[in-house]
Order: sequence, then C-alpha cells, then structure tokens
Amino acid sequence: MSLDPQIDALLQKLAEGGEPAPESRTVRENRALASSLATLAGDVEPVGSVHDAVAAAEGLEIPIRIYTLATVPRSGPLPVTVFFPGGGWVLGDLDSQDHIARIMANRSGTIVVSIDYRLAPEHRFPAGIEDAYAALTWVAANAGSFGGDGQNIAVFGESAGGNLAAVLVQEAQWRGGPRIALQVLAYPAVDRFDDSPSMYEGMAGPLLSRSWLEWFWGLYLNTPDEGADPRVSPARSNDLAGLPPAVIVTAEHDPLRDQGDRYAQKLADAYVPVKHLPIKGATHAFFSFTGSVQLSRDVLAQLGDAVATAFND
Repeated sequence: MSLDPQIDALLQKLAEGGEPAPESRTVRENRALASSLATLAGDVEPVGSVHDAVAAAEGLEIPIRIYTLATVPRSGPLPVTVFFPGGGWVLGDLDSQDHIARIMANRSGTIVVSIDYRLAPEHRFPAGIEDAYAALTWVAANAGSFGGDGQNIAVFGESAGGNLAAVLVQEAQWRGGPRIALQVLAYPAVDRFDDSPSMYEGMAGPLLSRSWLEWFWGLYLNTPDEGADPRVSPARSNDLAGLPPAVIVTAEHDPLRDQGDRYAQKLADAYVPVKHLPIKGATHAFFSFTGSVQLSRDVLAQLGDAVATAFND
C-alpha cells in the first residue's frame, strides 16, 4: 500500500532541503533537527495545567512534566499515564513530544506524567530503563500530590520510548511492582537483532532508515552483545505471562513493523490481552505529524480512548 497522501506530501516537503542523511550527522546536529521538527505537531493543544517537577527515587532525580486536565471527568484521584518520549534513546525530550502528552491527557481523561530520562551517548544502557523504573516508583508513591491515583497507572511510549515502556512492565513484574494496568506501545523497538522482511523493505526509509537505526543502537549500547538482554530487546524475554494488557501500534512503512507485529503475537500467545493496531500508509514516528496529518491525530485519539476504556471498565 502507498503512503498516506498527507504523510507523503509532508515528507516530500521535508526532502526539498536536501539535507545530509541523519546517520552522517553529529548527535548535536540530530538533536537540533529533532527540536526543529517539533513544529510539525501544529498548534499547542490546551490542557488544565503543565507543571515541571523532579521524580526523586531509587537514588536518582529525573525531570518530569505533569499534565492535568482542564475539566476533571470524575471526582477523586485520576488514573495516571506515564509517558516516555521517543528519539532513539538519543534525541527525545519533554519538549519534542509535548503535543503527544497533551493529546493523551485530554483524550484519555488521565493525568499524564512525561519522563525526561537520560539520553545516550552521554548515558548509555541501562540508564534509560533505570530512570524509567525510578520514575514509575515515584509516580506510584506520589501521585496523590498532584491529584493522581498511584494504584491506576498506564505506561505509554513511542519508538525508543515504546521500548522503555515494554521493558518497564517486565521490570515491574520481576521486581514485584509497582502495578501497571495497561501498556501502550507505539511503533516500538523490541528486538535489537531483528532481521525480518520489514527491515529490508524499510532499508532506506521513509523517515527511519536501517542505517539510522544502527546509528541509534550504536550510541545506546555499550557492547553489541547487550542486544540480547531482555532489558534491551523485550521481545526476547521468555517470561511474558501475567504482563498487563497491551495496545500496540505498528506502521506499515517502518523497518520496525515486523518486530512489533511479532511482539503483539508473542504477548497474545502468553495469554496477555492485546489490541494490535497495524496502521496502513503510516511511517515510523508519524505521531510527530499531528499538525497536518489526520491519520496521526486519529490514531492518537484511538490510543487515548483505549486508555480511558481501561480505567472505566
């Protein structure tokens, strides 16, 4: 199937600049590029309040951003969605995907806490997952301070953030908590050694090429063999039974498509309830395009509805 027409038009416009391939740029240059692309999200969606704070737990201090709703849908504390931005463990931050957190808060009726986990190459694996787990424990213990319910938590991540969210639910189960009610994974990286057809179909992109993906892995990991660790490749875990229900988005034109598809099936085979959303015409990171792409807005709305449903059943 061809690209979604609005995504195709946007990518053609971005290609007009004739910029060098991302994998040939420095980390600083790619971070600047990621920041500049934040304008593709469109107008800022208003929420009730946005508050920056620090999650101090497990001996770490992690910057976080808390999004509350303008209209509280019910009395009492609200469920919390802990959000991990994407960016290949190298580029993402609280600002680059601020729009995703806002949309999720309004659509799901939950308080969203976005996590500014440490980035590679300054902080390689396992720094990101250490921050993710510490932030989760802080939210569970302190949600009441911002109107949240620490016993009703969903985790949500896109791309590398989806990797951290997938790893986090396994980590929380292994450590005996905190309890996670739902995991929402958007085009996640879940298998470092994936060599499936989509990795060849998407060799040159669009957007995420295989060579750029290798650039990210090279900066994130300390040694190649770390890729076999389930905290890097959660799809390689052999103990998935009992994990929380999952909603998994995969994009048709994404080298990570097949590994996301397989992970959804592997979870289902372990009797984990899974809702799999394979999105036709989409590329990796298409949630960044909400300013001009209706498909991006529609699928994000679906995820917000899925989170709302999980806490209203």
